[in-house]
Amino acid sequence: MASPGDASGDDGAAGIEPSTSRESAIRTGPIAKTDTNSSATMVVLTILAALVALLGIEYAGGLGEASSLYDTGSQLPTQSVFVDPLSFNVIGTNGTFRNASQPYNPTGASPPFFQIFSRDFLDVLGPNPSIRLIAENATFAFAHEAPIWVPSTDEVFFASNDGGPLGMSDLDHNSQVSTINLTDPAISSGGLANYTKVPLSDDVQMNNGGTPFRGQNLLVTSGRGGLPPSLVLVNPRPPFNSTVLLDNFFGRQFNSLNDVKIHPTSKKIFFTDVAYGFLNHFRPLPQLPNQVYRFDPDTGSLRVVADGFDRCNGIAFSGDGKTAFITDTGESGGFLGNNQTEPATIYAFDVDPKTHAFKNRRVFAYVDNGVPDGIQVDLKGRVYSGTGDGVQVWSPDGELLGKFFLGTTSANMVFAGPGRLVILAETAIYLAHIAATGLPLETF
Repeated sequence: MASPGDASGDDGAAGIEPSTSRESAIRTGPIAKTDTNSSATMVVLTILAALVALLGIEYAGGLGEASSLYDTGSQLPTQSVFVDPLSFNVIGTNGTFRNASQPYNPTGASPPFFQIFSRDFLDVLGPNPSIRLIAENATFAFAHEAPIWVPSTDEVFFASNDGGPLGMSDLDHNSQVSTINLTDPAISSGGLANYTKVPLSDDVQMNNGGTPFRGQNLLVTSGRGGLPPSLVLVNPRPPFNSTVLLDNFFGRQFNSLNDVKIHPTSKKIFFTDVAYGFLNHFRPLPQLPNQVYRFDPDTGSLRVVADGFDRCNGIAFSGDGKTAFITDTGESGGFLGNNQTEPATIYAFDVDPKTHAFKNRRVFAYVDNGVPDGIQVDLKGRVYSGTGDGVQVWSPDGELLGKFFLGTTSANMVFAGPGRLVILAETAIYLAHIAATGLPLETF
């Protein structure tokens, strides 16, 4: 969780090659210099220069064609916007710049839509993608974090905002865990579905992260007041009985556990701990560094595997388990405010095959809006993170491919089987039908 309310590429879309218009624009300059007296040539030069400077952005609201600079007769998918990186490399001294809290939407398209920066994003979307609102409550941030898809019932569990705006939770009030059933007829008919509160025991205090584990839901809690943060295993079916697996580091309380994933090959539990409970006024002063832990529930072994973060947050692994991804949401400081000079960064690490320590830390990506919060990986190694403007997607080597643009913060998302992405957006839930499929977390 971040404090809520904060959270080199290809030239075009797939199958859309640079047109002869662009090639001509690039080549015309030196050719024109051989005949500076030709008024016709000067007119052409002026027009082409204007096109190069101003075009490269196209909105496809269902039937829109590719940008005129890339047009080879191909069409963008529905609900798609293509933004040519060359169109905004230079804004100019008289241009309008923005800060990290302002979403980048140069076309002014109405959310939700797919914002495409690289042709490789079309491999994520497929030929007929869609994205739409499926649940909403404007007065309650019911859909914040901890999304878990349960295949047997086609339900998604999730938690409300713990300690933030519209979360209805604080030092004296617990957050809420709810579920939405994706088989609800309202969803298939284009309407809005209802979400249902899950009656959990008091073991679960301020749930903020979750993942499938051995057929059950593994939740991490931030704790509340003197109630300790913990790892809690919860039955996803009535009566939703729970078992606390861990609530201390050798007798010391954690700060406020944030996110959790199972390592794909070792099957060990990895989780992040960060001081957001204190920063959101429902936990005491931190007693430990912000760091990442590995826990073996079969032996009880617990160790730190990574530290040195400003505020470590989301966690994910590559499919082979050799790479770990950690988001650092240092920019988002709770009651301390936001500081745009602090990290809003995803770091990648090598995972030691024996000790599971995270090594060879490097920057994977830095987000342009808000902070990277929850994080997921698909079968092709692409990385997805909730940010200040929706969900952003990067290639396995860290190139920004595109966005599920909501124009508002998403703290997390989860794949719900092949081709479905459920996106939590605080007071709303969105469902995207795409081509990509996430890692099978339920099998880890």
